[in-house]
Amino acid sequence: MNGLVINLTHSIDDPDRTSVAMVVAGASVASDQETTVFLSSEGTRLAAKGVADDLHEEGFAPMAELVSAYVSAGGTFLVCSPCAKKRGIGEDDLIEGATVVGGATLVALLADGAASLSF
Repeated sequence: MNGLVINLTHSIDDPDRTSVAMVVAGASVASDQETTVFLSSEGTRLAAKGVADDLHEEGFAPMAELVSAYVSAGGTFLVCSPCAKKRGIGEDDLIEGATVVGGATLVALLADGAASLSF
């Protein structure tokens, strides 16, 4: 793979950190890097329909715009299965570009040479 995996562990609990992660993800995919945002812990909430609509950290574009631009440019979200289940987020709740996966999917991306960042 190479490219970049961004592990995002926040969403509504820390819009500042979430915004920074999504700006970096957007820059990565706009630079023609294969880019994956792995949503774990509280980050999984970002994959639920409507959540991004209510997030806007001062100094950043609204989260809905950041997420939409990222997906439109070819970025993908992988959502930690047990993390989503714990929060009541199912496949039918997901935004476009998001897929629920197990931890082995993340391990495979990293083993295939992806760089990683965590927020």
